[in-house]
Amino acid sequence: MSELPSEIDSVPKINDEALKSAEAEMSHIEDQTPTALSGPASWPKWKKNLQIWMVAFHSLMTTFMAAGIIPASATLADDYGVTISEISYLVSTQILLLGITPLVWSPIMSRYGRYHVCLLSVFGSMALSIGGVYCSSFGSQMATRAMSAFFISPPIGIGSGIITELCEPQERGQKLGWWTLMITVGIPAGPLIMGFVSQHLGVQWVFWIFAILNFLQFIAYLVFGAETLQSKEPFSSQAPQSAWGKWKIRRLDPAPFELVDVIRPLFLAQKLEVLIPGVAYAFTFCYANVAVVVEMPTVFGEKFNLNAQEIGLQFIALIIGCILGDQLSGPCSDSLLRFLRQRKQRSCPADRLWLSYVGYGTTIAGLLIWGIQVQHAIAWNITPCVGAAFAAFGNQVVTTTLVAFAVDSSEKRSTHVGLFINFCRQIYGFIGPFYFPPMFDGLGMGGAAGVMCALIAVSAFAPTVFIQIKSSRHHRGDSDV
Repeated sequence: MSELPSEIDSVPKINDEALKSAEAEMSHIEDQTPTALSGPASWPKWKKNLQIWMVAFHSLMTTFMAAGIIPASATLADDYGVTISEISYLVSTQILLLGITPLVWSPIMSRYGRYHVCLLSVFGSMALSIGGVYCSSFGSQMATRAMSAFFISPPIGIGSGIITELCEPQERGQKLGWWTLMITVGIPAGPLIMGFVSQHLGVQWVFWIFAILNFLQFIAYLVFGAETLQSKEPFSSQAPQSAWGKWKIRRLDPAPFELVDVIRPLFLAQKLEVLIPGVAYAFTFCYANVAVVVEMPTVFGEKFNLNAQEIGLQFIALIIGCILGDQLSGPCSDSLLRFLRQRKQRSCPADRLWLSYVGYGTTIAGLLIWGIQVQHAIAWNITPCVGAAFAAFGNQVVTTTLVAFAVDSSEKRSTHVGLFINFCRQIYGFIGPFYFPPMFDGLGMGGAAGVMCALIAVSAFAPTVFIQIKSSRHHRGDSDV
């Protein structure tokens, strides 16, 4: 013990100059090392929200442009010398492509980022919408609409990935609600606005307005847009860029392209926590949104003799229902998770699904009101629109809740989750209009509404109960370990 002080005295002392040198070296290393705070996660809240809203509006435009030509169907049929049924293929083709083409864009966006693809997307769509003004045949219009759907489609699939890159789980439900709301609202908003346009300005102005909106998007991306994908290049390339630097195209991920990348999101069908929300969402969306929108012109136009503008006004009910549903689903879903964490010291993604049952109940009630009231109405009255609003409200609650649950369950593959769910929704939405007319004609509006409600109960509600029980038990088992 007597020798201990001499040993301590022999240890080299660190002087101030050595300490400063070490601190400088550590500072240099930290400057070259990317952290969670050096990327989009460090952006101020207003910048994150701005990027989300731009992508959400871009997603709105995908469905807005597909459904926007519905009020002009009769005029386009006369101009091109085809039937209204053939004109409907302009819409159904876009619905199909909006489900498939985001799978093609996804590998490109994962290598080169989201920003430049979004710029190309709106510019290409703008050029094709201008081309639609001058189409003189059904075939040429079909080509421009199909290519326009291809170009405008990227954000409808990858929005969930962008939101996951920018948001923490406790606020993700609300932000996913913004994105899903815009996709849903775009379908009734297109016929609502373009009903006025086609009635008072002419069909050509439908395509001009599409082009003008795409141009405004292009300017917004140029001025306010930013890349949300973190680079996987060496640390030396992570240095801050100048204001002009964001417009330079560079590869963010050196991984080589593979053909399997296009279909890789579909492999998520093996994961029940993604498959069941995708299928349940597809059924609910198809009947509570697509069926009502597609049949609205036929029902209200033929039965109540309404013109394009008057038919467009009926879609206000759907928009109101969607907005109210979003106000409930997103914030309440996040609040429920925070409450459970505080109360029970734990929560899991399946806890979000409690809110979906409110959505299923109002969706079924709204569809029954809409179908029965339309069938028995002698003259126009507001009750079918009230039913449509209830159905839209429930659909939005189900949409936000299921998407948030699926993303939380596979957070590391959030972009693929969005692509898979979009694929399910668009493919089933594409199939629906082919059997809607004979179903409504054979069963009547009330009977068809009953069938759709039964399909929602069997194919959406029951599987949701199953996956909530399974996921909750799995999470509790992990917690016990």
